[in-house]
Amino acid sequence: MPFNPRARTRAFTAAAVASAAAVVGPLLLAPTADAAAQAVVPPPAHAGFDYQIGSPYTPPAGVQVVSRDHTAAPAAGLYNICYVNAFQAQPGAESEWGDLLLRDAKGNVVYDEDWGEAMLDIRTDAKRKQIAAKVDAWIDGCAGKGFNAVEPDNLDTFDRTNLISESNAKAYVKLLADHAHAKGLAIAQKNTPGFSTDRATTGLDFAVAEECGQWDECGDYTAGFNDNVIVIEYQDKAFRKTCAEFGDRLSVVLRDVNVSAPGDSGYVRKTC
Repeated sequence: MPFNPRARTRAFTAAAVASAAAVVGPLLLAPTADAAAQAVVPPPAHAGFDYQIGSPYTPPAGVQVVSRDHTAAPAAGLYNICYVNAFQAQPGAESEWGDLLLRDAKGNVVYDEDWGEAMLDIRTDAKRKQIAAKVDAWIDGCAGKGFNAVEPDNLDTFDRTNLISESNAKAYVKLLADHAHAKGLAIAQKNTPGFSTDRATTGLDFAVAEECGQWDECGDYTAGFNDNVIVIEYQDKAFRKTCAEFGDRLSVVLRDVNVSAPGDSGYVRKTC
């Protein structure tokens, strides 16, 4: 199961809802055997969105786009984004990665301490290709289930260690983008606002931005992706600010940090 959402950002165009609804229909077909021939289409801009990477549930009324973990099934009749942890290992899954885990000069595995996740070693072309092959298998599963796009998380792992560079991250995510496109899937830039204007290098199609209002970064995403930006806020004050500044352009949702389901005591979901 996925873990809590990544509030990873560091302080460091447009379609109306009606027109967005009109384009959703053609996007809902599951990828065919000849997926490479399909047009890759990002989610409709300014569409109702729900972030369900913690636990899938029946989408609320008005939702057109849903993000769910790759282990879940897509929501029927909607545009579905498939979440994968692409740059770090799931807690407890280190043994699945063997020598592909990032190690420091002493040979110790390097962890994202906030989330207890071992980082993957994307510093060389050879290891990038090996890691991508494993993640590509998850992407294949997303395509096979009928998802429309993929959301590879932790693109900004390099921001939490001096062992990985931005160029390493860009080279690796481009491998994932090429594979996703070959399967007929769009692919998101998850956080990392500084990459938004370098789409020619990364190959990414739209953005999923956590807390861009909190950190005054939403404009950084629109600079590269125009209105093809989905925003998740976790604090009500930041959510209200984001709605005031971008609510007429972008898909914006307020969620609880545990992305829980209705009926759970901490469940929160609001839209502009």
